[in-house]
Amino acid sequence: MSNPQKVGVLEAYARATTGPRVPENDWDYKIIPQTATRLKQKYGIKMDKKKMIPTDKELIDNLFRAGLEMLVECGVYCMDTGRVIKYTEDEVWTAIKTVPKRLVLGEGRDAVVMECRRFDDKKPPVIQGGPTGAPVAETDFIAMHEAYAKEPIINTIVDGVCQTVYGYDPRPNTPFEIYAVKNEAMQIRLAMARAGRPGMGL
Repeated sequence: MSNPQKVGVLEAYARATTGPRVPENDWDYKIIPQTATRLKQKYGIKMDKKKMIPTDKELIDNLFRAGLEMLVECGVYCMDTGRVIKYTEDEVWTAIKTVPKRLVLGEGRDAVVMECRRFDDKKPPVIQGGPTGAPVAETDFIAMHEAYAKEPIINTIVDGVCQTVYGYDPRPNTPFEIYAVKNEAMQIRLAMARAGRPGMGL
């Protein structure tokens, strides 16, 4: 294996503008399902519907090999440009080897550590809660996020999207869009503070 450089944001963006052009429907309904079916057969992957997380080591290895091959063969689809971002196998391995082993989310007493876990790990996972990108009425935005922050099991917030800003539609490529993003962040921080957990990760 060679020693390729890690693919950064700028290089990924460049590939998103120069990669192979593929119609989205072809990607969704032909390329991905057909490749997945072929690799499932190639690696003999058979899932037990009664087990959400596989524990068989051979099955786990085959799932990884199939996933790696699928990523290298198919790449990643960029909806904005209608092109495919391609990566080599060496680049994928470089990304895997250089990814941080642990990440601190939040600060102070509300901080939690996200780190690699095995399927049989005794350490509890980091629980993220929230509307997760769903549209939320402006009048309910703070209260909804405060309710999530009050749940002791939840470690970090994955926020929703405010439907309006002072009654205006935050349309893309307008000042309202910029203001909406800033306003959402401030309101979520306020919701966390009201819940007594101002340092939660967002």
